[in-house]
Amino acid sequence: MDRFDVAIQKLYNAFHTDELNPECCRQCAVGNILDQSDAWRHLSDEHGSIHLNYVGTVHQRIGRRFQGYQPQELLQIEIAFLKGCGYEVPFRFNGNKPKNPTSKETLFKGLCGAVDKLCELEGIPSIMDCSTLFNYQPEPIAISA
Repeated sequence: MDRFDVAIQKLYNAFHTDELNPECCRQCAVGNILDQSDAWRHLSDEHGSIHLNYVGTVHQRIGRRFQGYQPQELLQIEIAFLKGCGYEVPFRFNGNKPKNPTSKETLFKGLCGAVDKLCELEGIPSIMDCSTLFNYQPEPIAISA
């Protein structure tokens, strides 16, 4: 099984067993992909930041992978998850966030963002996009002058 399939399975299980929490480094999207480990949080100085810190940069440069993902990719997945849930990133406890961060609706929106990012990292079309299923192509938005 490749990294994409493994990640999707772990996120699916976390969602359905109520082990998904955007405010917990072990139970967020990346925490679950990494078997509920919070070791990944040492790759950046802020939860939801795209910037690797010294430790993250070293791991990135030596080619270290976590469950098949590079440190920079893990940060991108987490940002997509947090933004999908409605968080302002980087995450701060006094920043904008959803009213109910662990509601199924909020978590599903976050998972849609994370899954879209996982697809992008694999170079595959989004599995969340149903336009192919319905053979639909959105029309370009007309901008009036």
